[in-house]
Amino acid sequence: MSYDWIYALVGFVVMLGILVGIGINQPRMTSMKGWCYGYLAIALFFDGLVVVALINQFAPLTGLLLGLSAGAATGLAIHVKHHIEEENQGHQHSHA
Repeated sequence: MSYDWIYALVGFVVMLGILVGIGINQPRMTSMKGWCYGYLAIALFFDGLVVVALINQFAPLTGLLLGLSAGAATGLAIHVKHHIEEENQGHQHSHA
């Protein structure tokens, strides 16, 4: 029995939890600069994990990375949805 889906689910929950923790749309408990450095650190750590997984061909890490990718993509989707809503509100006010 393969546990890849469990690793992927754990990765998804961890990544989405981290992004919610630091704030998806605006900083939580930090400055804008700190928030940006947090996102940068997450991206660089994630890149490092990808290199390790590719070099070692470690299946559980690959499953975890799939979940982390899904969590990051979901966080990005939430962030973009926020901007779409802001843009829609701006257009409603400019046409009134």
